[in-house]
Amino acid sequence: MTAENISNGGPPDWPSDWPSDWPSDWRAALAPVLRVSDWRELARSISAEESAGTIVYPPAHQRFAALAATPPHEVRVVILGQDPYHGPGQAHGLAFSVPDGVKPPPSLANVFRELQNDLAIPRPETGNLSRWARQGVLLLNTALSVEAGRAGSHSGRGWETLTDAVVRAVAERDEPSVFVLWGNHAQGTFERAIKEGNGSPDLRKHLVLPAPHPSPLSAYRGFFGSRPFSRANAFLEENERGRIDWALP
Repeated sequence: MTAENISNGGPPDWPSDWPSDWPSDWRAALAPVLRVSDWRELARSISAEESAGTIVYPPAHQRFAALAATPPHEVRVVILGQDPYHGPGQAHGLAFSVPDGVKPPPSLANVFRELQNDLAIPRPETGNLSRWARQGVLLLNTALSVEAGRAGSHSGRGWETLTDAVVRAVAERDEPSVFVLWGNHAQGTFERAIKEGNGSPDLRKHLVLPAPHPSPLSAYRGFFGSRPFSRANAFLEENERGRIDWALP
């Protein structure tokens, strides 16, 4: 991968497991990160582990699904997760989301409970949050892969270089956005991305909504009652960015 073929707008020499249809505007926003040699090493090391028989979630073609579904100029809300679900068939590249037909894990079930309490939206029959992503809700995990059965196993391996840059790219845009930070990990990711990034985004134009994680271990410590969905919509409407339709099938 060279600086020239990114800066000139041409297709970079992507590793084989990266999607060729990754939106060009994300490529431009993240070009400095994509040039870094340790980033290329991350892709190679994960591919080598899979070739040796390690099961990694989500499948390679879905690891950048959040970016593919929500290009930067469409982002209105960022919901930060930690890493993908590590059970079979659960992770598909969108934070907190599961494919149609998969039972929502406990954290997502609590998100739906808060959605119902906040906006009187009935509990959805699906845990697939793709409809949110298509409306400008960036469902971003800090690590974009995980070893089967080992939560957090790919944290600290280099994904954060990319996902921190994604957070900064949104924060540095002129359009006001909402950052939903559930739990200490999401809040630490946001703080690191902003403080350690190049430049100083004017966060006063954005709405930052920290709250405890929706996990059963912490949801009763302030997640329930935090009303992130109505507060996000009120802010977006106030700033003429349009409300999110949070209802799901």
